[in-house]
Amino acid sequence: MKQIIIILVIIAISFFTGYVVRDVVGQRNAIKAGQFETEKRVTGLGGVFFRSQNPEELRKWYGDHLGLGIDSYGTNFEWRQATDSTKKGFTQWSPFHHATPYFGDSTQQYMINYRVQDLDHLLMHLREEGVQVVDEMKTTEYGKFVHILDLEGNQLELWEPIDEEYELLVEGRTK
Repeated sequence: MKQIIIILVIIAISFFTGYVVRDVVGQRNAIKAGQFETEKRVTGLGGVFFRSQNPEELRKWYGDHLGLGIDSYGTNFEWRQATDSTKKGFTQWSPFHHATPYFGDSTQQYMINYRVQDLDHLLMHLREEGVQVVDEMKTTEYGKFVHILDLEGNQLELWEPIDEEYELLVEGRTK
């Protein structure tokens, strides 16, 4: 009976040790692969931008027929942040002239702007992961911006917003 108990204890210890080693090695490999990033990378959509043959007429059409509150840039959709409903967030909608160089490749018909947290930190990770960064980060009064390319060469814009400042800009544009 004593031998059976000793064998069971040895099996239990071996079993437990195997799980611990597997978890430690698995976590170490996952961290190396970037799977255990605790920060969010993208927190929402900051804007939808697309090419147009006549952006002024298209903005007017959307204003007249779909009721969008249009200004010379397009419109902003205001919403409340999920993590703090007392804070506003914004998503910009803008048609651009079809010849704009802002999207990169002239065959790219649209560009998505993604809201992010801590753009400096995110850029460090993206560069380590081999993501192509198109330009230098630009800082404005309402946030930081940079462009990257996705796997298929589509240019994306990353925006670390300062929503309080962006709201002032939006209010000034719509007055």
